[in-house]
Amino acid sequence: MNHVGARREPDPRPIAVTMGDPHGVGPEITVKACADPRRRPPVLVIGDPGALTRACRTTGVPLTVRPVATAAEAGHAPGVLPVLPEGPALPAHPALGTLDAGAGAASFAYVRRGVELALAGEVRALTTAPINKEALRLAGLPYPGHTEILAELSGTERYAMMMANQELRTVLVTVHQSLRSAIDALTPARELDTIRLAHRALGGDRGARPRIAVAGLNPHAGENGLFGREDLDVIAPAVRAARAEGIDADGPHPADTVFMRARAGEFDAVVAQYHDQGLIPVKYLGLEHGVNITLGLPFVRTSVDHGTAFDRAGTGTADHTSLLTALHHADELAARAAHA
Repeated sequence: MNHVGARREPDPRPIAVTMGDPHGVGPEITVKACADPRRRPPVLVIGDPGALTRACRTTGVPLTVRPVATAAEAGHAPGVLPVLPEGPALPAHPALGTLDAGAGAASFAYVRRGVELALAGEVRALTTAPINKEALRLAGLPYPGHTEILAELSGTERYAMMMANQELRTVLVTVHQSLRSAIDALTPARELDTIRLAHRALGGDRGARPRIAVAGLNPHAGENGLFGREDLDVIAPAVRAARAEGIDADGPHPADTVFMRARAGEFDAVVAQYHDQGLIPVKYLGLEHGVNITLGLPFVRTSVDHGTAFDRAGTGTADHTSLLTALHHADELAARAAHA
């Protein structure tokens, strides 16, 4: 809680930015976002200096890439991009826009180092550029996405993905799995954990009372069991348990209308049951302003809400707005956490 007259000293630590898959648009949007005059927080990019130098040439960004050995060396010098070299050596002339095991291994190494720095308190948050799941698999790293990597590396058991933009926030009960397995994975306990995470993320642990809608799984939220019993037997008990804890949760609501209601201001967030149910509404409103936030981690992590865009890699045309927005969200969330 803030006290009247209290002054917040700026946090000198940088936000770590992992540059993503070297064969995708990650390096290009990283240098664009870091060079953008709207960018506020100091940054430390974790990646390959050569790839980032090429990205500067491709995009015409006037940054000088400066390798550093520690996060403390990052500084905030105008026109300088501090880079912490990490990962396996990359070819001088990579085949951009293609799947590559070496690129997959490198992207994982950047994230692993970022987690290490965040856990050690050497950076104040972690923001990630996109990785490619197939490239990870080629490298022998069968993770379904960033969320699962971050959870495993940080030893986090209860976590959730939140996608957010200026109009809508959705939190997912299940993430990167088939629809059939996602339905099987739904339990009252998992529902309740996700509702709690959404509640905390929106300030519920600091005295706020965010309004959380829970989307139903089946059409019309099951129509009282007519279209399936998951809404009655799995989701509704979790909502009742959350309300008993003082959480302002409501549902299950039919998924075909609840996102519109949240966008209109009736709810502060929607808990969605599976990946596409929750992400389609957010992404439809515009990829460039969407941010992926991982809830439950012992540090702040944000990311873009798009993929590696191999078809644009090397062209210098990829939009960096989502990464810039993710950086600003990380800055705000870290400041909020530090002064909670």
